[in-house]
Amino acid sequence: MSRVWNFSAGPAALPEAVLRIAQQEMLDWRGTGASVMELSHRGKPFMALAAEVEADLRELMAIPANYKVLFLQGGATQHFAQIPMNLVAPGQGADYLIGGHWAQKAAAEAEPYARVHVAGSSESTGFDRVPQVQQPDPDAAYLHFTPNETIQGTEFHTLPDAGDVPLVADMSSSILSRPVDVSRFGLIYAGAQKNIGPSGLVLMIVREDLLERAGQPMARIFRYAEQAANDSMFNTPNTWGWYLAGLTFQWLKAQGGLEAVGARNRAKADALYAAIDGSGGYYRNTIEPGSRSRMNVPFQLHDDALDAAFLAESEAAGLLALKGHRVLGGMRASIYNAMPLEGVTVLVDFMRDFAQRHG
Repeated sequence: MSRVWNFSAGPAALPEAVLRIAQQEMLDWRGTGASVMELSHRGKPFMALAAEVEADLRELMAIPANYKVLFLQGGATQHFAQIPMNLVAPGQGADYLIGGHWAQKAAAEAEPYARVHVAGSSESTGFDRVPQVQQPDPDAAYLHFTPNETIQGTEFHTLPDAGDVPLVADMSSSILSRPVDVSRFGLIYAGAQKNIGPSGLVLMIVREDLLERAGQPMARIFRYAEQAANDSMFNTPNTWGWYLAGLTFQWLKAQGGLEAVGARNRAKADALYAAIDGSGGYYRNTIEPGSRSRMNVPFQLHDDALDAAFLAESEAAGLLALKGHRVLGGMRASIYNAMPLEGVTVLVDFMRDFAQRHG
């Protein structure tokens, strides 16, 4: 069976070139006679790989020297709680911008450890745009925001103004999709399953001074400073995820780096939004144009009764996972780094053909 065009929101498509290398090396990685999954994380071969992977990421994102890079576990959701555990002193507050489902969830998970303060929200307009900072707390431990909301399909195209408060970003669905100035952030974290690799790995980039915060009483394994001191190997890490992330970083470098990848992502998104906007109302996207996501494009058909036919026919045409999130319904096309422009073109052609046949 030939591979499909995979528009899944996550776990999402990986670059085919990455999967083929992993396939070739599955039984014999770098002449060791074993899979990378079977080797000790403290052995010289894997330790060398870990150093290479971090170096490639630092090059791709131009990460300053005063930031630590951690390869952790638990998914981004675990770190919704673990971040305030590490960065918020008992009784201290933390600011949250609420722009959709994942920002709401992050704020809720922080409540046992911080006085959560909503510094801005777009809930009153149905999360149809990114929120603006309206009531910041100058004494907050940090300002948390979600640069890209996968369900609502919104994205910050400029950074919120946090003043002197460290900016904390859940970049799970937008990391590595274009260049970012890491020095503007106190902490960046991302679940791997969108633009990095398989689920089960979390990438974190954290400014060193934040690691010095006492935070809350907690077990050592939850303390980021301990993970940094042990090169992300306080306990046995997700070696398979780490390895695949490294292959993805090499693939991104071969694509021309994040400038080239960002330009390609913009072209893909522009083509899909143009098809929606130019459909005469057959398809619609309700997000304010200046807040539209380049990674996740939700859209509805003019008649919900056509949804089932659209999904059945698109899957038969080799277009996978276009069903929208249960919160919103409709359709959603996630067009992360691994989705080529060709795949978006196939989707756009299908949408036009479907509208003609079911008009």
